[in-house]
Amino acid sequence: MWQDLIRDEEARLAALHRLDVLDTAPEKPFERIVQLVRKMIGVPMATVTLVDRDRQWFKARLGLSYTETPRDDSICTHTISNLSPLVIPDLAEDPRFADLPCVNGPEPIQAYLGIPLVSSDRHALGALCAMDRTPREFTGEQIEILSEFALLVVDWLEMRRMAQTDFLTGAMARRTFLDQIEREIARCRSSGSPAVLAIFDIDHFKAINDTHGHPVGDRVLKGLVRICQDELRDWDVLARIGGEEFAILLPDTDGASGMQLVEKLCRTIEQTTIGDTGLNVTASFGISAYETGITSPDEWTARADGALYRAKKDGRNRCHIARL
Repeated sequence: MWQDLIRDEEARLAALHRLDVLDTAPEKPFERIVQLVRKMIGVPMATVTLVDRDRQWFKARLGLSYTETPRDDSICTHTISNLSPLVIPDLAEDPRFADLPCVNGPEPIQAYLGIPLVSSDRHALGALCAMDRTPREFTGEQIEILSEFALLVVDWLEMRRMAQTDFLTGAMARRTFLDQIEREIARCRSSGSPAVLAIFDIDHFKAINDTHGHPVGDRVLKGLVRICQDELRDWDVLARIGGEEFAILLPDTDGASGMQLVEKLCRTIEQTTIGDTGLNVTASFGISAYETGITSPDEWTARADGALYRAKKDGRNRCHIARL
């Protein structure tokens, strides 16, 4: 089973999900790379494949009609297991792959060359693949060419993420976060899964800037993000949506659990000295659990904002949940 192949699978998946690239629309840099792979390697099929928990999904593809396959039917799971090229001249002759649908189906793959897409923190996110419909050997030069293209894919993936990130704190940027909320609403509506949105800001942050200067204020913002990242789960999403205002999306979390998590974070912020500033700060939180009547990011954030306003009005350094 593929589960036996991958070490530290949860960390690998967290690294993949941080890229926020799964199920996104086609993008020219990746489309161009598979076109070049097909031309330079001389294959009819090429893909940028990302390996999720239960599926492999193609960020870019040529020569294949489908956009994803179950992970149990995936060759790329084997590619990412040892961080080195996987070369299979004849899949039908390899007992690991001979019975896979992609080898025996209506669009058969007979020869496979896959290069792991290894992130800067050494996690294999997927593979750049060159495939043929007949058995063939791949030369050392072709493997080297594909390896160079794989490095380019990883560069594009990580630059893409940086463009979606707040430059000061490293938290997700506002525009990207609103897109994330929109996708989460769609997921909740289709699957019935719960989710919680929290919006918070640093209490009396203007006084910090006025008293200690903006460079110290910047260090406070960065320190606060580090506290949140340490406290939150790998699949939670933290964003900076304003000057000292932040938001957290908690997928697969009901209102009670979300309130418990956020209250713990609120207390941790209060009790933690921010880096080398010597300062302790507090934050006020507004929380809104997803409800079926919510149809847009604006509606959901407005509910959380209303709860945040009440938290501030009632004395700050506290958490309030939106009223139904």
